[in-house]
Amino acid sequence: MTRLEGRPGEGSGGRRTTGRLGGRLGGRLRRTLLAGLVAAAVAVPVSAAASPDVPAPIPVALAEGAAPREVYAANLANLAGAARMARDAGRTGRADRLHAMEAEGTARFLAFDGRGRGRAVEVFGDLETADRITVLVPGSDTTLDTYQRFRSGAVTLQQRLQAEHTRSAVVAWLGYDTPGTVSATVLTAERAQEAAAELAPFLRRLEQLSIPDARLSLLCHSYGSVVCARTATGPKVGDIALFGSPGTGAASAAELPTGARVWAGRGGDDWIGRVPHVRVGAVGFGTDPVAPAFGARAFAAGPGGHSDYLKPGTTSLNSLARIVLGTPEAPRA
Repeated sequence: MTRLEGRPGEGSGGRRTTGRLGGRLGGRLRRTLLAGLVAAAVAVPVSAAASPDVPAPIPVALAEGAAPREVYAANLANLAGAARMARDAGRTGRADRLHAMEAEGTARFLAFDGRGRGRAVEVFGDLETADRITVLVPGSDTTLDTYQRFRSGAVTLQQRLQAEHTRSAVVAWLGYDTPGTVSATVLTAERAQEAAAELAPFLRRLEQLSIPDARLSLLCHSYGSVVCARTATGPKVGDIALFGSPGTGAASAAELPTGARVWAGRGGDDWIGRVPHVRVGAVGFGTDPVAPAFGARAFAAGPGGHSDYLKPGTTSLNSLARIVLGTPEAPRA
């Protein structure tokens, strides 16, 4: 494995910038691309999201050409409606969690589906001006009922990025039906394959929507790394970071359907390191991504556990931020 290194000519001092008007696509075209991005974010099988146990409105259908503020407002209204329906149905716990997701009316969702376990794609930062865009892909047991844990990591990452580079944005992509941590589903790639079929078109639309010199990265936690390993990426995706990964199903990073640099890191107290990295038929994910044989670039992840990678002040958070920004890594402890 190689150490985390900066890219020549990049970083906060050498990064090329684009004027606000000159770097944007035409307004009408950008609105069309935004509509496609929203469609890619919500194009999921109804059977995977719907559940009679949790009533919620049908996801909003936006007209092609809707402006970002319209998209955010419509999904926020849908979220508020889902909270009301959950409360009326006696699901007060879900209702309270959905109300918290509204963030007092400031949350910005590209997509929201409150039915069943739920789907949500939330934006932190300005996608139209950011030149560093990160998509966070979560692992098992991430649902609307556990969303605040996922959201907290996205917020912390965005704050860390903004402290060094203001033109950064983070997208928290809960765009698939995550498997349960204690389930047979989490041992196979079937759910990841379905998720990759949704994530790939979302990334393509995001590439088109972003400014010409924007660079995208994928940060993939736990089972989310299995999803990312099956997702074909375009030329703007420069880096993929796998952390807390059980494996990817691939024997090496070279087998992944991407031209991006592939990184891997694991905290010293992460229980996933004690899981056997084997594959028998369709069960298991094979080669350990942090093993030299996998061929990923190593990044320092510190002593933390499986849920600690995006906590404030951690070695892992700093390493992931440097991967996103393309800046050199501090020496290992």
